[in-house]
Amino acid sequence: MDERAFLIALRALPLHPGAGDLRDDAARLAGLVVTTDTLVEGVHFLASDPAADVAWRLVATNLSDLAAKGARVEGVLLNYPLSDPAWDNAFLRGLATVLERYDARLLGGDTVSLPPGAPRVLTLTAFGADAAAPPRWAAQAGDALWVTGTIGDARPGLAIARIGHARDEDEAYLLARYRRPTPRLGQGRALAPHVHAMMDVSDGLLIDAARMAEASGLAVAVALDQVPLSRAARRYGLDALAAATAGDDYELLFAAPADWVPPVHATRVGHFAAGSGLSLTRDGTRVPLPHHLGYQHGA
Repeated sequence: MDERAFLIALRALPLHPGAGDLRDDAARLAGLVVTTDTLVEGVHFLASDPAADVAWRLVATNLSDLAAKGARVEGVLLNYPLSDPAWDNAFLRGLATVLERYDARLLGGDTVSLPPGAPRVLTLTAFGADAAAPPRWAAQAGDALWVTGTIGDARPGLAIARIGHARDEDEAYLLARYRRPTPRLGQGRALAPHVHAMMDVSDGLLIDAARMAEASGLAVAVALDQVPLSRAARRYGLDALAAATAGDDYELLFAAPADWVPPVHATRVGHFAAGSGLSLTRDGTRVPLPHHLGYQHGA
């Protein structure tokens, strides 16, 4: 069973009204936005990644979901497996750094013991307030599709992490984009009152654009020649298709009227129309879809 099939099965269970039929990355509860993410060693981070960076990544990925709802960070819950004391202490130092950076406060959580040699499984739940909370499922036919920042930097960043070190300033930038992503909280608050739909790009631009379109009952077209790449990624040899299927960007993907200009730096990468499915163009010419649109658990 892959991730999509599992979500469909979950929708047959009794759902809270705030779950939004499980069509979004966050829920609404008593005026709060609630989201949770789990990082698994060997799946979401390398065993060799510094513990402080893993802590940053765990918090940032959750706060990115709050950013997509235009929320202000209220607090977090941490579920943590105790293992090696040195790793645990380094994780705590990194956790303090990221919580202070984004003015997040620890509410509590749970600790468990990790058997020797077992991969670490880390879970954080984040709560946000004062959210305009645009859903991912409310794009409209004729809307433009926009994305903040640059796409694909984490893909070469992961490759550099596997090597173990960056050789120059560009590689250091790409490595940081993988290990310490930036949740776009300020951009999310600026965008949320104005856009029709918004989500963060976590599994890949193409698969997440397709998810927004499917949830909205629409077709979406993405222009590969418009996908924004950083200078460092271009220098590393990344192309637009590889970037658009890579994931771990944690930029904001949003749908808004075609004649509207965003109040933050963003790039128009596509548009929505009546129908269904994802299509790709390059320089105005339609190109075949790749077999792999992005990351999906169980696929």
